[in-house]
Amino acid sequence: MKIIHLANHAQTIGNGIVNVMVDLACMQARAGHDVTVASGGGGFEALLARHGVRHVVLPQAPRPSRLPAMVAGFNRLVAQIDPDVVHAHMMTGALIARFATWRRRFVLVTTVHNEFQKSATLMRVGDRVVAVSEAVAVAMARRGVPRARLAVVRNGTIGTPRLADQPVPALPRLAHPSIVTVAGMYERKGIRDLLHAFATLREQLPAAVLYLVGEGPDRAAMEALAAQLGIAQHVRFEGFVADPRAYLAQADVFVLASHNEPAGLVLCEARETGRAIVATRVGGIPEMLDDGAAGLLVPPHDPAALAQALGQLLGDPSMHAALAARAPQNLDKFSVQQVSDGYLAIYERTLASCRPRRFASLATNKMSAPAVAVADNVSHSTPS
Repeated sequence: MKIIHLANHAQTIGNGIVNVMVDLACMQARAGHDVTVASGGGGFEALLARHGVRHVVLPQAPRPSRLPAMVAGFNRLVAQIDPDVVHAHMMTGALIARFATWRRRFVLVTTVHNEFQKSATLMRVGDRVVAVSEAVAVAMARRGVPRARLAVVRNGTIGTPRLADQPVPALPRLAHPSIVTVAGMYERKGIRDLLHAFATLREQLPAAVLYLVGEGPDRAAMEALAAQLGIAQHVRFEGFVADPRAYLAQADVFVLASHNEPAGLVLCEARETGRAIVATRVGGIPEMLDDGAAGLLVPPHDPAALAQALGQLLGDPSMHAALAARAPQNLDKFSVQQVSDGYLAIYERTLASCRPRRFASLATNKMSAPAVAVADNVSHSTPS
């Protein structure tokens, strides 16, 4: 197949949407498909090239003044490549691909990465709308996306080409007991709740240190809150770290306190390193933690419950060891290979059902046996 992935950029800034897209493009090229990423560019261009993925600069931004240039650029790209599938990962690309041309010779697949955004409803323009967790699929069905057009492919990072052959960084060395989160400095990531929980926890464990790995617009407010709570000396605001595996590998507990989380990639990474995990029961988090078998789940917006769970793990070595041992189990479903196979199966089913052109016979004699097998394991509608 000839596949075009659309996203606003390809920057190495820790954006989960971009990371998923890059992994997917590399794996699809490895499988022998003709893959193009069209974006505003960024640090992933060299990696894409090494994996045989073509990158085309196509600036995309939700600004009306940019619309004529975006439409013209997309139409030139389609005329040049003649794709079978256009896969849009962000709202602007989805709308361009849907409305830029009246006579499409390709199918449009959209992925809902951030269902909590109001604009996520616009992703319904796809011939197939893919949710990154069952929770997101349920939410999109409630927004009116027909169940027959919904599918689920869970996010996963195991075996990511972004870190292939790169050793885990040895530095920095963390103090212990250490609590680590890797999250953008946004209110929705629950950083405020985590700071309040940590302030409570320090009454029980005064030597504990909290590492906040990530950057964002609310960082200054969170630093001010840490000072107000009297814990500033014990909280490390580390900023954005391109490869946070050193923090994950040394964390005594990894925590994700999000208020909204469709399917946090970092949970796969924390599980892969065998961390004891505490996270909120929101969105796709329970699915990423095997419904609590691979991590403690607590209510969101509840610093007291968060502090209690952290204290339990850090105060009970046997409980901590058992949870850490379960974390890296049953991770095959979060492999990038599984993600790629799932999407390829969806592409083939969509081509067969929509029949935009020469794929009219695909449903009966073009789908390979492996693709059929994978497709049967992909959810194609939301649960009742």
